[in-house]
Amino acid sequence: MAVAAMLAVQLSNALSVGVIEQVGAAGTGWLRMCFGTVILWMISRPAFRSLRRKDLPALLALGVVTGFMTTFFLGAVERIPLGTAVAIEFLGPLTVAGLMSKHRKALVWPLLALVGVVLLTEPWHGDIDPAGVGFALAAGACWGLYNVFTQHVGDRFSGISGLSMTIPIAALATLPVGLPQVIGGEITWWVLPAAAGIALISPVIAFGLEMLALRHMTHTAFGTLLSVEPAFGILLGLLMLGQTPALIQLLGVALVIAAGAAAQRDGARLTNPGPAEKSTAAP
Repeated sequence: MAVAAMLAVQLSNALSVGVIEQVGAAGTGWLRMCFGTVILWMISRPAFRSLRRKDLPALLALGVVTGFMTTFFLGAVERIPLGTAVAIEFLGPLTVAGLMSKHRKALVWPLLALVGVVLLTEPWHGDIDPAGVGFALAAGACWGLYNVFTQHVGDRFSGISGLSMTIPIAALATLPVGLPQVIGGEITWWVLPAAAGIALISPVIAFGLEMLALRHMTHTAFGTLLSVEPAFGILLGLLMLGQTPALIQLLGVALVIAAGAAAQRDGARLTNPGPAEKSTAAP
């Protein structure tokens, strides 16, 4: 489920490039959240009756970081290659994996990944895009928080009912930055259908699979498994966007992946049954 989610996320990001050219990164992210809300509510009505007051902080936090994780990342993809943006963004979940590991030496691996990111961006050439790198780092911070809150919400709500409540929050949170770009952009006949199709891939399918996967994995295991996502970003960037990495950049990606793989410790998670499983479980 996690691997399928990673492929879906990177596919949706590659497909978003054309929409970004029409309505901007924030506008594209906001449209994806809006259409995602419509699709999710057609599939799974929000479980408002099961809401408790103590659930609200996690739901609100997850909604906000989900919206801005997408918006910041699309802002990065607008300026730097897809694979580079994913590798920089991955520093967020890898750092969370290191911090939440039982082994303090796991903090070494985010530093190794940082070396890989430096090789990817090649700052010594002087043509690095600071804004693109900044957006990717901001997306990474949101991504790390997203993994934490996704596991909490996924444990509390069965299926994708939690997602059907957080994506609308994401749409509302990004409305102030997304709506102006949509209004001021060039909405040709294909933009809205394209945004709706991309929304089906991510957030609906991708985030739903991530939420289900995190019910069975630790943050460390999930963050480590995500280490292959920069490779997916490089591959889809090459196949769909014609972004060919240099040899030293491939070495940087390899270091990021190696750092993620080495960070894994005690990755299996004891299943924490949600409400649906608890109600049918034998004593």
